[in-house]
Amino acid sequence: MVKFGRRLTAGDIQKYVTCLVANPSFVPDFSEIVDLSRVEDVDLQANDFLMLADQIDPFAPGAKRAFVAQNSVQNHAARMHKVLRPDANIRIFRSYEEAERWVRD
Repeated sequence: MVKFGRRLTAGDIQKYVTCLVANPSFVPDFSEIVDLSRVEDVDLQANDFLMLADQIDPFAPGAKRAFVAQNSVQNHAARMHKVLRPDANIRIFRSYEEAERWVRD
């Protein structure tokens, strides 16, 4: 589970992924909940979304990825990632509880 703050940048995501893959316990098949519910500003351009989806995302296509998005800004960021990773198992939820139920099933 990862929770981002008010402003989301490509650098924030790259830093998170760097720490994640450096952890010897990380397995690309793990499920993940990405909580965007506090994000107010997404500072990502089209090329950032492409880079994150194509080069940075460390998860295997079969890994369950649940995004929590409660407004249009958050939903747009989650949807862009989902569209750019069409082979991935990604869903968007309005609450953490819904996301957690899906990831656990």
